[in-house]
Amino acid sequence: MAYLDGCNLGARPIDQHIKAFEALGANVEIAQGKITAKAKKLVGTSIYMDIVSVGATINAILAAVLADGTTTIDNAAKEPHIVDVANFLNTMGADIRGAGTDVIKINGVKKLHGNATYSVVPDQIEAGTFMLAAVASRGNILIKNCIPEHLDCITAKIIEIGGTVEDYGDSIRVSMNKRPNKATVKTLPYPGFPTDLQPQMGVVLSTADGTSTLHESIWESRFQYTFELNKMGAKITAQGKSAVFEGVKELTGSPVYATDLRAGAALLIAGTIANGETQLYNIEHIDRGYENIEEKFRNLGANIQRVTEPDEK
Repeated sequence: MAYLDGCNLGARPIDQHIKAFEALGANVEIAQGKITAKAKKLVGTSIYMDIVSVGATINAILAAVLADGTTTIDNAAKEPHIVDVANFLNTMGADIRGAGTDVIKINGVKKLHGNATYSVVPDQIEAGTFMLAAVASRGNILIKNCIPEHLDCITAKIIEIGGTVEDYGDSIRVSMNKRPNKATVKTLPYPGFPTDLQPQMGVVLSTADGTSTLHESIWESRFQYTFELNKMGAKITAQGKSAVFEGVKELTGSPVYATDLRAGAALLIAGTIANGETQLYNIEHIDRGYENIEEKFRNLGANIQRVTEPDEK
């Protein structure tokens, strides 16, 4: 396969992926920008993840499902979509236990079957994006078809900064009727505050009452969006994996550029709450993670349009 790609957020090491494959008996080679993994057969083993990695945990599960014997993954990622992958594979005949905990045990099976019907878990990052949009806009949003338990860390922060969150079991209502309080936020693997909601929270803190701090523990280049927010009147000082947000009363519309997927979502929120017109470019980043996002924001009352600019001659 080709080398890993995605948003430009810093280094994307694959050592834990390779470690898992090799532990199961595969021969992994990297040459000319491509990764090749081969094995006559895979054999169950014990795998310890040196760092919590969602992608490496999923790859280890996928490889171990058809391996001979039992595989144990220690220090596994616990995100809801880890559990979702395991549940889906189990409906196809896999034997995976412990997904959602630090230790996952996979008893290899001879084959999987295709006669399975499965409903994918709701996306907690999309739900969290709209929760933070409600706070930033000082609005009131009811989000349906979500799992509030997956959003506990976001809920806790919203309540801390002065918002209200109501849990209805399969939906959640978020409301905010004042300027947010200042806060300190640190991103962590699930169930901690997700790195994929850090830029959206940054928009909230940019207009908070007081000085806030965001600490990023996952990606080394997650604060590129702060330069764009500063164009809109925010007062943010970012250095390394930390950023200080001196809250301002309002943002002002400006041409801004999405540097990555979640930065794009954050800037879209910023544009909806700013005075004046905001032009958001590089929206192809946003489309990678959200479906019809501008239509959903319009349904919430935002004045937003997707336009195509004529080619320059």
